[in-house]
Amino acid sequence: MPKHYRPPGKKKEGNAARYITRSQAVKQLQVSLPVFRRLCILKGVFPREPKKKVKGNHQTYYHLKDISFLQHEPLVEKFRDIRAYDKKVKKALAKKNRDLANRLLTRKPSYTLDRLIRERYPKFIDALRDLDDCLTMVHLFAALPALERERIPAKRIHHCRRLSHEWQAYISRTHKLRKTFISVKGIYYQAEVQGQKITWLTPHAMQQVLTDDIDFNVMQTFLEFYETLLAFVNFKLYHSMNVNYPPILDSRLEALAADLYALSRYFAANPVATMEDSQVVSSSGSEQAEVQQKGTQPDESELRLAQLQHQLPSNEPGALMHLVEDAAGEDEDDEETMKCKSLFKNMKFFLSREVPRESLLFVIPAFGGVVSWEGDGAPFKESDQSITHQIVDRPTQGHIFLSREYVQPQWVYDCVNALIILPTEGYMVGRVPPPHLSPFVDNEAEGYVPEYAETIKRLQAAARQEVLPMPGVGNEDLDDPQNLLVEGVISRTEANEAAERKRKMSILEKQYHDELKMELQGIQYSSSVSNMNKQISVEDTGAREEPVPDLQQIAEDTVNMSKVVMSRKKRRLYEAMQIGKERKRSNVNLLKERKKKIEAAQTSQKN
Repeated sequence: MPKHYRPPGKKKEGNAARYITRSQAVKQLQVSLPVFRRLCILKGVFPREPKKKVKGNHQTYYHLKDISFLQHEPLVEKFRDIRAYDKKVKKALAKKNRDLANRLLTRKPSYTLDRLIRERYPKFIDALRDLDDCLTMVHLFAALPALERERIPAKRIHHCRRLSHEWQAYISRTHKLRKTFISVKGIYYQAEVQGQKITWLTPHAMQQVLTDDIDFNVMQTFLEFYETLLAFVNFKLYHSMNVNYPPILDSRLEALAADLYALSRYFAANPVATMEDSQVVSSSGSEQAEVQQKGTQPDESELRLAQLQHQLPSNEPGALMHLVEDAAGEDEDDEETMKCKSLFKNMKFFLSREVPRESLLFVIPAFGGVVSWEGDGAPFKESDQSITHQIVDRPTQGHIFLSREYVQPQWVYDCVNALIILPTEGYMVGRVPPPHLSPFVDNEAEGYVPEYAETIKRLQAAARQEVLPMPGVGNEDLDDPQNLLVEGVISRTEANEAAERKRKMSILEKQYHDELKMELQGIQYSSSVSNMNKQISVEDTGAREEPVPDLQQIAEDTVNMSKVVMSRKKRRLYEAMQIGKERKRSNVNLLKERKKKIEAAQTSQKN
């Protein structure tokens, strides 16, 4: 009898009972493959990898409990109703019965995903942890063009843009932004909300070209869920600061500003209407009833605008950000938030046409700065004498103001990552700026620290009034050279040199302490110095006569002894770790060689 023989009728066991293939799941749910894929995305069901694939390696497996979970989902019935409805509309159009088709179009079944959000994220902190992909997807669709052939309507694009602006308004006004980085893919941002680090990517502000190898139906299914999730998160964040949600945006002013957070200023342009609407807001219920009886009831949107008008500033950009400013200031901020809030304090920025305006209007207010732009709806013009910095990205300027500094956009992002105001000499117009270093890379862990990173570290220490060790003194002078050699941080020659330097430092330290003791005892300095020099010379010759241990051999013996007692699995894992370290070391050496070649080329050009 075969080993895995199962008599007919006997219950399945093991992986055959716990997992089910995709075709079996579709047949069990009695839905089509696109509907099944949509259900899995909305419910968070993903394929599994069983240890033993009973039906073959070419199949996609799902957990049987997940499929049973989908079988009782109310959305399944809703999707079936939508499918039946589409068939009725198609049949009516085929019979040229326009009246029936129009009546059916007014009764299209709809559904919401609110229950799924509460089901998948029982706590608000769970939603924040899963917000990275959500923000990236929403910001991506906010920059895409509306195409009917890909079923991307303009209404969805505007909704994504609105959600992204509301999220950035909260981050900017609460000063929760921590890191930024400009890459080829786009601009990376990292914020810290309620102790959770959230990182997302926004595309560059340029024309996006849609390719044919992307399934936009799957992406729009993810977007449908992410829109609902982000709306819930924004609602919770705004109400945590006692701010009404959703805020009112003026499409006219938003189009004129062509960027983030333009709140409605309809009444600021018409002070008479503002006075009348403010009286309507302050009136009692009986007065509003009288207005209704007279037939002069104001529009609902105008009432909501009037209710928010007294909270809105009329002379600064980003009205949506200023809407939550007062509530955000009431909360106690931590030390890092206070640093971010005061980075660009008492600075006024003006953005030229060629710079990434939408990104800078998000970043600069998040760190305490005031910003304006070139165009209609700007809070102040370019001729304002109180402007301290003008962000430009073109080699020549038509008119230069001597009271301000002209810098490139990279200066703002580097200041944000370093949390200090960097010198502007390297970022002046027409110059090649310093390298834009990523704040998401740990230089110490990578084993290579760029030169400009060392410069920024010195500037940060100077701002904190700290004293860093001399450039010639590194960690190898303070740590045990033998441990560094075993870890592969330094070579054998460097370990011997570090051991010699450490021995000399210990001798000098001992001499210094002995001199302090003699000074306390009242011994004359001249006689003590001669005796001390003799003692040091004797100790130095004795120490030199002692043979320096072969640290490389000691390290190899230790590694070999450890490998002997390892199991085969652990030995392979250790060898893989060593391969990774060697690869990292080779990358560091390659970077150092490139740096030497660049420095040699620069020296030859100067000569």
